[in-house]
Order: sequence, then C-alpha cells, then structure tokens
Amino acid sequence: MKQEKNRKKVAFLQLFCIFFLLIAFVLTSSMYLFLTYLGQSMNVVFTQSDVQLAALVTFGNVFMLSLVCAAVDLLRRKLTVERPVKRIIDGAQRVMDGDLSTRIESVRGVEPGFNIIIDYFNRMVQELSGMETLRTDFIANVSHELKTPLAVIQNYGTMLQQPNLDEEDRKDYARTVTNASQRLASLITNILKLNKLENQQIYPRKERFDLGEQLCECLLGFENAWEAKNLEIETDIADGVTVESDRELLSLVWNNLFSNAIKFTEEGGTIGLKLYTENSHAVVEVSDTGCGISPEIGAHIFEKFYQGDTSHATQGNGLGLALVKRVVDIVGGEIGVRSELGKGTTFTVKIKAA
Repeated sequence: MKQEKNRKKVAFLQLFCIFFLLIAFVLTSSMYLFLTYLGQSMNVVFTQSDVQLAALVTFGNVFMLSLVCAAVDLLRRKLTVERPVKRIIDGAQRVMDGDLSTRIESVRGVEPGFNIIIDYFNRMVQELSGMETLRTDFIANVSHELKTPLAVIQNYGTMLQQPNLDEEDRKDYARTVTNASQRLASLITNILKLNKLENQQIYPRKERFDLGEQLCECLLGFENAWEAKNLEIETDIADGVTVESDRELLSLVWNNLFSNAIKFTEEGGTIGLKLYTENSHAVVEVSDTGCGISPEIGAHIFEKFYQGDTSHATQGNGLGLALVKRVVDIVGGEIGVRSELGKGTTFTVKIKAA
C-alpha cells in the first residue's frame, strides 16, 4: 500500500514537471514576444522592477496552470486508465487463485481498447473453465475405467489360486482375466493415441490410395465378429474412388465405426457400407440396424468417455468415437451421425477426393 502511494506521488510529480516545463516555455515565449512588440511599437521602456514583477506573475501563472493541468490529467488517467486496469488486474488475480468463474464487467467512459481486452479476458477464462472441467472429468473417467478391469483381474486372479479349482472353471477365469487385460491395454493405447492427437504430436502423412480397397480390408478384419452374431453385410462401394490422406489414421476411423456397428447391432441384424463421390468429396456411410441413439445422446457422442448405452459399456471405453472425430478433423474431413431409436444409426464421413 505504501509503495502504491509513493508510486502515485512520483507519477503526479512527473506529470507536474512535464506540464510546468511545457507551459513555462509557451507562456515565457509568448510574454517575451508580446513585451518586445509592445516596447518597439509604443516606445515603452520597462524598468527592472517591471520585468521582475512580470516574471513573478508569469511564474505564478505557470505554476497554477501546471498544477491544474496535472490534476485534471491525473483524474482523467484514474477514470479512463487506472479504473479498467484495476478491474483487469483484480480479475486476473482471482483467476490465478483458482476462481475460473471470474468475469469482468465492461467499463463505461474509457478507451474502447480496454473493453476489447476485457471481452477477450472473459472469453479466455470461459475457455479455461471448460478445459478445466474436461480435464477433471477426463481424470475421473480414466480412474474409473482403469479400476474396472484391474478389479476383474485381481478378483479372478485370486480365484485362480484356489487349490480345488476344476479345469473348466480355471479356463473360464483365465479367459476373463485375459479379456480384462486386453480391455485395459486397449484403453491405455486409446488414451495415448488421443493424447497425441489432441496435442498435435501426430501429423498426417499424405499418400494417394484406393479408399474402397481400404474399406474392404478393414471390414474383412471383423469377419469373425459379424459371423458370430450372424449379421448380414450390405455393401455399395464405388470403383476407383481415391483419396490423398493418411492411410493409417483413416484405418483407425473405419475400424472404430465397424466395431461400433457390430457391437450395437443385435444378432441377425444388418451392417451397411457405402462409398460414393459427391461434389469432389469421397463419402463413406457406415450404417447398422441396432438400437439407435436419441438426439440427447447424439449431441455428446463424440465426447471422451461418453457412453450413451450403458448396457454395452463393458465392450468399450467411450474413447472410440472421440478418436474418430479427432482423426477426421486432422485429415480435414467431416463426420456426422443420424439415428433413430430402435431403427439404427448411420455415420457419414466426407473426405476430399484426390
């Protein structure tokens, strides 16, 4: 507080000196010219006492004018500069203390630039607040997702140590432990991939390739899965559709979309795959006749760890579509979803054709 008062005193003295020198120069020059002209035109001879009195009056005028100008300028700065600056500093201090709900009200009667700074400050804090919420949710969800397979591994590992365990139960418990460890490994792999994608540590390596061939290869990788559920596969793939993009990243998109389609389609259902061109874009549609999603769930479906259908939660970790969305953004594409409860879902991906 004492340093602040001293700073204000020094600032006032600096302003006073500046105005004093400026006004002294102007008034002295004006007075000198006036007296010189008066003496020459009227043949008036000024005595030394007259000159001293004029100098004293001039000095007094300069002093008073400098004092008034300095006070007026100080008041102006206090209202138009220090007031908004103090608001910004106080708001920044609250943010530094962890209060991300801080918002600064605009100030009237100041330079427009300050209100622009305040507006950007409020938007920055709003973004930080959203990022903090996402970070907190991410940590909570990761902890939960890690605990579930670890608990399964621990429990079934303990049961495998029973001395009188028959062979069938032992195989069943070992299979459960293996599945849980695979789910844990998949979760960690997806977290690392998503982290690299979000921090832009993965850069697309463009190459020209046939998109239809890649889609068929990815779909055939799930042949055992769709045969196990007796699903019908309907394809309509246009020939010669090439793209110039990252082959590996796009395979991540198709694998996740096919995996979801199979997972959410009941036994005996249908999986559809279409590829066609539209306005210089390659369009891929992956559809299913599964349970479908509601508009409320569809609005959050690309968020990390979001699982609208909890009945299938054990088959995934809520990161697949977040990865898909991030990859599509990186390669410069678009993704959309349309769905109807009880009738199925269709994901549409658009990529610039080569």
